Amino acid sequence: MPEPSVPPTPPVPLASLLAREDLALRQIAGPTDPDIVIHWAHTSEMADPYPYLLGGELLLTAGVHIPDAAGSGTYFDDYVSRIVAAGGAALGFGLAPVHDTVPRALVAACEAYELPLVEVPPQTTFSGVARAVWQLMAQARLAELRRVTEAQQSLAAAASRPDPVPSVLRQLAQRVGGRTVLFGPDGGEIAAAGRGPGGELREALADLAGVVRPTDAAARRGGRGATAAADRTSAGHPAGEPGGAAPANRPPAGPFHPTSAAVPGRAARADRPPAARPAPVGPVRPTSATDTIAGTHLAAYALGAGQGFVLGIAAPQRDPGDHTIASVAAVLLTLLTGEHHSGAGAARSSALVRLLLGAPPEEVAPLLGADRWLVVHARPDAPRPDAMAASALGAALGSPLVDLAEDVVRVLLPLREIEPQPGWTLGVSAPAAPQEWPSADTQAARALARARATRTALVRHGARPGLAELLPPEEAEAHARALLAPVAAAPALTETLRTWLSLHGSWDRTAVALSVHRNTVRQRIARCGALLGADLDDPDVRMELWFALRKG
Repeated sequence: MPEPSVPPTPPVPLASLLAREDLALRQIAGPTDPDIVIHWAHTSEMADPYPYLLGGELLLTAGVHIPDAAGSGTYFDDYVSRIVAAGGAALGFGLAPVHDTVPRALVAACEAYELPLVEVPPQTTFSGVARAVWQLMAQARLAELRRVTEAQQSLAAAASRPDPVPSVLRQLAQRVGGRTVLFGPDGGEIAAAGRGPGGELREALADLAGVVRPTDAAARRGGRGATAAADRTSAGHPAGEPGGAAPANRPPAGPFHPTSAAVPGRAARADRPPAARPAPVGPVRPTSATDTIAGTHLAAYALGAGQGFVLGIAAPQRDPGDHTIASVAAVLLTLLTGEHHSGAGAARSSALVRLLLGAPPEEVAPLLGADRWLVVHARPDAPRPDAMAASALGAALGSPLVDLAEDVVRVLLPLREIEPQPGWTLGVSAPAAPQEWPSADTQAARALARARATRTALVRHGARPGLAELLPPEEAEAHARALLAPVAAAPALTETLRTWLSLHGSWDRTAVALSVHRNTVRQRIARCGALLGADLDDPDVRMELWFALRKG
């Protein structure tokens, strides 16, 4: 019997449809297995409905096609066999207006071919049955989405705990009702949670993990694990498809119904002659694989960091949504394992520890892989940035060194060309050596303030050289300190004066840049003028003050 080409909706157990009291359906023949499901309802009065069936249907008929002498021949056997051959899930026979009872020969044929036969009473329309199937599908889909959403929230909360990897595994084990294992690049169990099988099934899960482990990681393992991974025929398909991946050389299973055949190559062990081992199929390994052994459903998911970590799951059943939940856990575990076990992640951790222990920035910077750096301050168009938005900005700029403050995201990145980012306002510092990072941070903050005030997507500090660079730095700085001494003790006044001058004396733009009221700006500037004893409306005074503020 061919596998049905099912839609991406949860199937409906036939037992649930029979339990609807408003339909008054009654099964009168065929198996009563609670696992029998239907994927849709279809009405046909064709004597041979095979060409019009996709599989998985509850086929509804009133028997219009049945000839008068059908009971004495092979008509019903031929009819039922064709439905079974097409993958039909069940047959519904409607009483009246053609037949008062279900033909006995049809009942016998359904028993012989193990096709569930359902009697539809006269008061129940076929449209009503089809609508009930749709309603049950919608309810199942809603329940599945609710279950997946709740699982996503609980997994995310687990990932934020002090012990994130064991917490995610425990939460996933609770959600699937089985055992979860994180396998390392060498094939060993790093962490596990939940109740699970032992012996052969545990070994089978480890072997299934070898199917999806990247080839380069498997080659580094050595020993039994490398042999098992290399001896296996590739199985599965991308993790985004429903139901995970089906092992190779067996027909695809319908959604949420993994097949029960063993994974090809499971018997391959070190004591088996090399010539008898199956060769891997193709250079690309699958990202997920499934198997079923002794009623236990096994699944393996390669974690995306490429380091050879694999998530393994063993559960007594596979419910709708399990694959999606497992995929979410795999993504979280990828983030939790990939960063800390990569060379770049280890270098960043080492740099952070050294800074915290008192090492100067110029000593730590080589661990981060650059000599010249930029500091970027960014504010989103939305009210407040969150952790996800900050991480996305860091990824877009090409740096994982991201700091999320109350309303500003700061990014430290190696010197490169910075482009405007949609939905963000950016201020970029001048290129800086590690010992100049604090100054670069101040430059980026001022550039961001100017960008916001002028409604510009990106402003760079020091885009053009000025006349100040023509004087010796020591003389310029001494003059600046002397000129600004009256206001130096009030940082708010100094910053307001700097911003006001940079924005050509605009009260409104300065207020926006400093996030204060325009009257506050007026009061501060008036105070600056009084302390400095200067006419701030004089262009020459403004120029000299700007020169001093640039050097101060």
